[in-house]
Amino acid sequence: MNLPATTVEPPEPVLPIALPAALDGHDGTNRARGGHRQIAADSDVEAVRLWLAEYAGSPHTLRSYRKEAVRLLLWATRTLGKPLSSLTREDFLLYERFLAAPTGDWADPARPRRGGTRRLFDGPLSERSQHQALGILSGLLSYLVSAGYLAGNPLALRRRTGAAAKLKRRAERYLDHALWDYVLASVEQWPRLTARDHQHYERSRWLIRLLYHTGLRVSEAAHAEAADFYQRRGNWWLHVVGKGGAEGEVPVSAALMADFARYRVFHGLAPTPLGNETAAAVMSVAGDPCRHLTSAAVYLIVKEVFRRAADTLAMSDPAGAATLRRASTHWLRHTAATHQADAGTDLRFIQKNMRHASIQTTGIYLHAEDDRRHSETVQE
Repeated sequence: MNLPATTVEPPEPVLPIALPAALDGHDGTNRARGGHRQIAADSDVEAVRLWLAEYAGSPHTLRSYRKEAVRLLLWATRTLGKPLSSLTREDFLLYERFLAAPTGDWADPARPRRGGTRRLFDGPLSERSQHQALGILSGLLSYLVSAGYLAGNPLALRRRTGAAAKLKRRAERYLDHALWDYVLASVEQWPRLTARDHQHYERSRWLIRLLYHTGLRVSEAAHAEAADFYQRRGNWWLHVVGKGGAEGEVPVSAALMADFARYRVFHGLAPTPLGNETAAAVMSVAGDPCRHLTSAAVYLIVKEVFRRAADTLAMSDPAGAATLRRASTHWLRHTAATHQADAGTDLRFIQKNMRHASIQTTGIYLHAEDDRRHSETVQE
């Protein structure tokens, strides 16, 4: 029996770039000499490929990081005639100015978006995008230093100004308690006339509670499994695999477990998950327990929840409705951290719950102290 031929698209290379031998970095002036190397790479491209391979399980992150690595490698070799492993702090000061105003072929709209002759910029990067790009590159350089490939990280000397400093302001992308309560009440008004309506209602109701009570990122929620919920000393916990494969555990309340039981019973499953289950924590659109939602589907469901709530709130509270129209999945993570801080939860516990690398990051959710300072300062 002859089967029709099929065409399979080859996977995109981890780092689709080739550099001249003289600029491949094997003799870079910032190369670590002596000591015990953690990687076998002996060229900049090989070393960067290993760094990118750490993010193979996070396609969105991989694309973003690869873009910044390609930009820097090509800029360094073409503009300065230097390999990445020879760049100094002075070189990165030039690169910062370049990101703010890429010129010529770098941002030529006549060039294609793909291929070897593609343009690498659509125009100048905003201050926030510049900060994000340099943060990614600093992470790359730190990785190569830890691997024994580079002697030092020139971006570690960078002073925090502008967008970097603004990131330490209080988080604003969150829902206050009244608005969050309104969202929950709004979902309860969704129609359940058909089986499909009812299924969508139960899934949406469970998903927003899961994101809020656990502070999960969208990809973490999409990949969560029922077996990730477990008991220890009579308390429920959720095992989470986050950014870069980092593992953590999040406390789970009895109320959330009751919501989980409701969702599972609706789909004909036992109320309490078993340790050897393969069922998804949030099932696919068709309700198949063996299929997970995609990250994009999680995002769209949450956006729909906020949009529907905004539609019903628009007449009575236009400002609140506008906030809900801007809100997205990550707002629920910010809301979770903010509400925990408002309730007086120890900042160290919130840091562990959110799995923040730095407690300074967690500190941006401390709004209650600001509220108290305002009320005691401003006399009506």
